[in-house]
Amino acid sequence: MEISRRNFLQLSSLSLAGATLTSFGFDLKKAQAYADSPELRIRQAKESTTICPYCGVGCGQIVSVENGKVINIEGDPDHPINQGALCSKGSALYQIANNDQRLTKVLYRAPGGDAWQEKDWDFAIERIAHNIKLTRDTNWIENEKDIPVNRTEAIANLGGAALDNEECYLLSKAMRGLGIVFMEHQARI
Repeated sequence: MEISRRNFLQLSSLSLAGATLTSFGFDLKKAQAYADSPELRIRQAKESTTICPYCGVGCGQIVSVENGKVINIEGDPDHPINQGALCSKGSALYQIANNDQRLTKVLYRAPGGDAWQEKDWDFAIERIAHNIKLTRDTNWIENEKDIPVNRTEAIANLGGAALDNEECYLLSKAMRGLGIVFMEHQARI
């Protein structure tokens, strides 16, 4: 191989740049020591990936859990959508899991009542199902201008942006089965 002046300058520049970069050092001992230090709060945590529930974009997150409690949430750098970045809502997701004002029990206030009562989930689900059936049966339309329509216009359904295609399909089938015609989907993409 014949070395020209241009090749010599290119090789010299690359060699000089490589020598300069290696003088800065890539010693990972400090980073490893920090990762093993007791001050790092996610050192013993179990990490799992999840999707942010706030909007339909589907940003990936890494959730760190220790002793059954969420201790950290950060963006997933391997996720193709957000590549580790999070919006302000996604960054504040930690507060959903760790919030002393978050409701964790069913609260029920009887019609005309002024006080809230704690109830169990079975009561809540049965009450919701009863009210849906009562509203549907009370406002059922069988015929309109001698045409069978079999529907109710007293109930509406609003889907959320965090639902995937399969969940939207099942939700729409369930609502159509109840005779609900007013269905909408809220997607902010």
